[in-house]
Amino acid sequence: MTPQTGTDDGAVSRRRLFGLAGAGAALAGAGVAAGIGIDRLGGENTAQAAVTTVDFHGAHQAGIVTPTQQNLHFAALNVTTKDRAKLVKLLRTWTEAARRMTAGQEVVANGAIGGGAEAPPGDTGEALDLPASSLTLTVGFGPSLFDDRFGLAAKRPEQLIDLPLFPKDKLDPARGGGDLCVQACANDPQVAVHAVRNLVRLGFGVTEVRWSQLGFGRSSSTSRTQTTPRNLFGFKDGTNNIKAEDTDVLREQVWADAADGQPWMAGGTYLVARRIRMHIETWDRERLTGQEEIIGRKKGDGAALGQAAEFDPVDLHVGGKDGKPLIPEDSHIRLASHETLNGARILRRGYNFVDGSDGVGHLEAGLFFLAFNRDSRRQFVPMQQALSTKDAMMEYIQHTGSAHFAIPPGVSEKGYWGEGLFG
Repeated sequence: MTPQTGTDDGAVSRRRLFGLAGAGAALAGAGVAAGIGIDRLGGENTAQAAVTTVDFHGAHQAGIVTPTQQNLHFAALNVTTKDRAKLVKLLRTWTEAARRMTAGQEVVANGAIGGGAEAPPGDTGEALDLPASSLTLTVGFGPSLFDDRFGLAAKRPEQLIDLPLFPKDKLDPARGGGDLCVQACANDPQVAVHAVRNLVRLGFGVTEVRWSQLGFGRSSSTSRTQTTPRNLFGFKDGTNNIKAEDTDVLREQVWADAADGQPWMAGGTYLVARRIRMHIETWDRERLTGQEEIIGRKKGDGAALGQAAEFDPVDLHVGGKDGKPLIPEDSHIRLASHETLNGARILRRGYNFVDGSDGVGHLEAGLFFLAFNRDSRRQFVPMQQALSTKDAMMEYIQHTGSAHFAIPPGVSEKGYWGEGLFG
């Protein structure tokens, strides 16, 4: 619809139209500088786009076992409507927009500059001329979506619990929860920001941003083709993470099955998101040997204490000269080990963040922890319970945000996100 011109009412309509469209975008990008873009799949850019795209369709959503990209924009949203049809329509619209953006196209054809001059562009435009940068978009549903608004209570999986408050948590309600989540990962930060910004914009009147987080520098690897990155404590992180090549482990520990109780979740998984502030300045005053004992690994090559190389199997029983284990009882890798946790494992996909300073000269920095598992009650919760009560690292970190989402299975070429839930 073209807004009226030449009258005061028309001016108000234009301002309202532009103002409301901009409001949603601003919410998703609050505190961020810049967005990013997409390749329009034309001319000489076609070849570049072809090697920087990740298939959107499949049995599982992309952005889980996909080789972890370098940048993240994560947003949790509240659903503001009680109209089920509007929510389903939005999920269909989001899915089509995601198909286009992950393929390196604009949200709608010629959206940034090809529409009517007197109407808001259909694409915000900051991703024009940029390749897809291996963009993946992953959507999930929080526990709060399964209330009485949309008739979904009977379809809430037992695994989708409200996560408990763990010892030493200092959770900010403004950094947790949400009816929906959108995870955008890309090798260009502007591509990731552009994707979330435009999905939020499309959701105006149906959803609103509850909280969001930017991340940089992946803190784990999800494929054997990737090297192990370092976290902000300077240690290699995620050496023993589940990898995409571990198909049997993924089937057992990550992917949900129809037999788990909700057939619509078959091929999906459960996402735990935790914002973990790292007390950088305190850590930096700890001696090197102390840091290595807290982690349970050498800082240089990442080898477990008592081992020669990073990927040597961890031996929790090897002893030192004093008869005590070389890997201390309160070390991080011991407490997080599947040997200690009766075989439970998780697929990590976290990112570093630095959100300025806290006003007293300390960095507001840390790890935005993302982990996928088949049943958080039996995997993440026992692990975090052990870490929060025994881990020596807890002196240097604090969990400030928490959320839990059911990640539905992948999308067919004619399907949409959540089709099994709403169909």
